[in-house]
Amino acid sequence: MNVHDWSLIAFTILAQMSVGAFVILGIVHFVALRQAGEAEASQLSNRALLAIGPVLILGMLASLFHLGSPLNAYLAITNLGSSWLSWEIFFGVIFVILGGIFAIMQWRNMASFTARNLIAWLAALVGLGLVYAMARVYMLEAQPAWNTPVTLISFYITTFLLGGLAIGAAFVANYTILRNKPDVNLEVQAQLLRDSLRWIAMLSIVLLGVVLVMMPLYVASLSAGGPVAQASANLLVEEFGFLFGLRLALVFIGAGLFALFLYRNAITPGREQTLVTLAYAAFALVLVAEVMGRYLFYATIVAVGI
Repeated sequence: MNVHDWSLIAFTILAQMSVGAFVILGIVHFVALRQAGEAEASQLSNRALLAIGPVLILGMLASLFHLGSPLNAYLAITNLGSSWLSWEIFFGVIFVILGGIFAIMQWRNMASFTARNLIAWLAALVGLGLVYAMARVYMLEAQPAWNTPVTLISFYITTFLLGGLAIGAAFVANYTILRNKPDVNLEVQAQLLRDSLRWIAMLSIVLLGVVLVMMPLYVASLSAGGPVAQASANLLVEEFGFLFGLRLALVFIGAGLFALFLYRNAITPGREQTLVTLAYAAFALVLVAEVMGRYLFYATIVAVGI
């Protein structure tokens, strides 16, 4: 695999994680608002919100290293009528702008709730469009292993699986900070934390189920395809078989076992310190697994005619 592809691994994973984190954070904030009021909901979510933008910007900067002339990157946005890459860049820039505006408005409590909510919804829709455009960039007829709905599905799985667990890790970090502040209703924050982690754990387990069903079907479909698709399947299960298996094992442990433990401990009050450890561990394992998966995505590609 070309060393430049590592920049694309960083970009795609960080961008998808940022989008998923933003969407899930918005849902959690909405539920917490109804449950405990705006002040408590903001105390739960504001620090996590401010971390999303820098992560996405870091990913977009990493993507520039894939270009031969990074200073000419702005020219790619001029082909919106014919290029999914242009749409990817366009959606990425707009997501950063809208997300940044919303973060400033939310942190400083600017404008009305309705206005902030409108900006948040627009940013979320643009972010989901970004993930769609990213997938379409790779769905090319010349590359059968990529030209499949699995590319689109797997990108969205990364978005919500990694994004959800990232928000879970951000919530426990925020709770650790709040524990040292005297003016915090820690009982309410602990309840919001437990409720949020319980739903994030459930989402992780569901998405893991999709992965465990989809991947064997994907390998089988490649094996039953033409010579080029079969070559990609052989690379995946033979040359990179150990890495492929390790990737599935890590995502199973992180999004399955640890998420199950996270759910069970989130039911019972007083286990917040255990939740901290589980949330960090689940996120770390799934992050490593997703990096492995994205490496395999690029390393096992065989183009038609090669």
